[in-house]
Amino acid sequence: MPSKSSIQQLGTERRNRAAAALDTMSALAIAKLINREDQKVPRAVTKALPQIAKGIDLIAKQLAAGGRMIYVGAGTSGRIAALDASELPPTFNTDPKRLQYVIAGGDAALGKAAEFNEDSEDLGKNDMARKRPGRKDVVVGIAASGRTPYTVAALRYAKKHGAKTIAIACNPNSPLEKAANISIVVVVGPEVLSGSTRMKAGTAQKLVLNMLSTGAMARLGYVYGNLMVNVHLKNEKLIERGIGVLQQAIRVQRKLAEEALKAAGNRVPVALLMLQHKLTPSAAEKRLQAAKGNVRKALGR
Repeated sequence: MPSKSSIQQLGTERRNRAAAALDTMSALAIAKLINREDQKVPRAVTKALPQIAKGIDLIAKQLAAGGRMIYVGAGTSGRIAALDASELPPTFNTDPKRLQYVIAGGDAALGKAAEFNEDSEDLGKNDMARKRPGRKDVVVGIAASGRTPYTVAALRYAKKHGAKTIAIACNPNSPLEKAANISIVVVVGPEVLSGSTRMKAGTAQKLVLNMLSTGAMARLGYVYGNLMVNVHLKNEKLIERGIGVLQQAIRVQRKLAEEALKAAGNRVPVALLMLQHKLTPSAAEKRLQAAKGNVRKALGR
């Protein structure tokens, strides 16, 4: 466990002098200050783009080989990880078993504080061990400090057992970084509220995860162009979106799009193949499976 003095030296823990009088500021002044600090985050992310690109390719490679992507984190980092992992299956029609998360304190920590668990290396190792990480998997460890014992231990365990590893941190030269095959370090500096890494650090982590997951899904062909062809059509709004995707992708009349979508069981890629190649639903499904879900390859474009 890192010493208290070493933690206080971290950039994310230092006092932000611009916010020293935060409790005396007007509401507008507070909003302006936070907004000004938030604008530093995208600039910091820009510096990490080459490493993010390596992460995208690694995730796509591992998933294409039949592996899983497993996020691991504690506190804010764990909640952001859980959010990204939970949103991928309905967005890209991916198997939830292949996109998982591990959070200190378990699912109960999503709705209430359980940060006391983050100090335990044993819990991190044991929670990751239950996932049985292997050589086809990629594990993404997230910690603003880069020193969270739970997350570091989980990432080390995964790497030891053959999984590829990615670290996302907001401080350089951390134990998490050293435990990873690829390290993504976004140096955002001190927070407006000292040490509250749910702010700039949390924003940076969300931006990076957006790039990693969306980028990997695009590389795998689970989108077509920038159209969300694999979205689950579970309500009227999403069904309308699916119809719009079909019309934009292959320029068909609305009635034809509606009929194909219904025949395809509300699966947009299947409807897309049916319309493009005049296939039956089952033939379209087989063609999509042969392309391993890559919509562009299945279309032959």
